[in-house]
Amino acid sequence: MPKPSGARGTSGGRSRPRTRGDAGERTAALERGQAQARFVLEFRRRRAAARALAAVPLGPKTLLVAEGDSWFDYPFYDVVEELEEGFGYDVESVAHKGDTVEEMVYDPKQLDGLARRLQKIKDQGRAPKALLLSGGGNDIAGDAFAVLLNHKSSSLPPLNDQVVAGIIDERLRVAVMELCGGVTYLCHQILGRPVPMLLHGYDYPVPDGRGYLGGFWILPGPWLEPGFRRKGYDDLAERCSVMTQLIDRFNAMLAGVAGGAGLEHVRHVDLRNTLSHELGKNAYKGSWENELHPTEQGFRTIAQRFDRVLAAI
Repeated sequence: MPKPSGARGTSGGRSRPRTRGDAGERTAALERGQAQARFVLEFRRRRAAARALAAVPLGPKTLLVAEGDSWFDYPFYDVVEELEEGFGYDVESVAHKGDTVEEMVYDPKQLDGLARRLQKIKDQGRAPKALLLSGGGNDIAGDAFAVLLNHKSSSLPPLNDQVVAGIIDERLRVAVMELCGGVTYLCHQILGRPVPMLLHGYDYPVPDGRGYLGGFWILPGPWLEPGFRRKGYDDLAERCSVMTQLIDRFNAMLAGVAGGAGLEHVRHVDLRNTLSHELGKNAYKGSWENELHPTEQGFRTIAQRFDRVLAAI
């Protein structure tokens, strides 16, 4: 019997499907994964060696819990990692880069993740000394940042006060209070007591247009410069002045939340002027890796500030 038109071999007219993950493709994939792992291990080896040479003094082995954004979850180094490796803390973290305060409080999965971590800590018979919260930057920076600004060519001040008030003094203030209230409730229900809570309001960034690794990979950026450019602000010093006003406004809001009725256990950690924001000879680049994130040394300096506050609790 003749074969059906277009048939191959004896497969009944169906061609043999291409096999994914053949030997060459599989080997290449495994080698790429191994190369990534080698890079991470080598980075950590060199980092550990540098720390040993620096003889960084270790503090007490104290348990902390962290929830937040990329300041607590940044590739290779962040506040959490510096607290662990540089100051001897043990940190249980549910922080995730890119998270907003509204996501932390209004997404049930976020609070559920924190609840499960607190339950795990209780089941292990451990007790955290404090809970660290980092959030707000992603609620302001990024695609929507320009809405905070009046155009340079207008007769108005750089910051649109009504928009800033609506976002920081109203929306973010309520979200931060609700987050603190929700976390406090979880601590009461699971651990049987309130846990001291530390909020921070970042430091003064320099909106120079630098993103992560030049605007690549998982935290691309830039997050501030495009908004300034759209509204006609080309002078870097003027941009820095605007960011100083904005960061001051954000910190004032946090300071007003911390210590209020029902939140007496909440403290505001003021990180302003911890990092350099001096433009001369690009001095700020020793502290800031890009527009929103410190360098490794910058994160270490931030962690020192946290350590001093924790020591007083």
